[in-house]
Amino acid sequence: MSGAAGGSPPGGGRRARPAPAAYQQALRLLVRREHSAAELRRRLGGRGLAADELDTALETLQRQGFQDDARYAGALLRSRAAAGRGPLRIRAELRQNGVAAGHIEAAFAAAAAEGLDWQALAARVAARFIPGLRRARGPDARRERQRALAFLLRRGFPQALARQALALPPGEGVDADEWMAEDAGGLPEDGA
Repeated sequence: MSGAAGGSPPGGGRRARPAPAAYQQALRLLVRREHSAAELRRRLGGRGLAADELDTALETLQRQGFQDDARYAGALLRSRAAAGRGPLRIRAELRQNGVAAGHIEAAFAAAAAEGLDWQALAARVAARFIPGLRRARGPDARRERQRALAFLLRRGFPQALARQALALPPGEGVDADEWMAEDAGGLPEDGA
């Protein structure tokens, strides 16, 4: 008969003692996808775990190689770029998730070395608008250009890159400052 009601082997056996809750919960999250250390702290801190237990768990996971902000930055960059997101939005998301600037720059440098071409990506994302831009005439043409440019800007592409992808000259479409003011519900300033 087994010794204790919990099923532990008689005589204290060689069964490992349970890992701390913070470590187990963080590991469960990391099994699904990469997370930054700050992201794990935020998610697990909201579950009522003690800060010292959480810090110890993160240090252990980093030492074991299960959590690495540099690896997280590279994985998130590749994932978001594959989904058609631009460099500005990706950088902002990495900063928001507490990734150090050095890791962000290293991830972008590695992606460039692997052949990530932001211009080609912007062109691929913009391709869905090209037929509409070719068909549109008059006021509809301006509206289509504005719509396409605003879409690329929201996706995180710099304005110059978005214009190139849509083959828009600098004076056409919508100005980024004007678009952002309109998107925020305000009116663009006209100096009056």
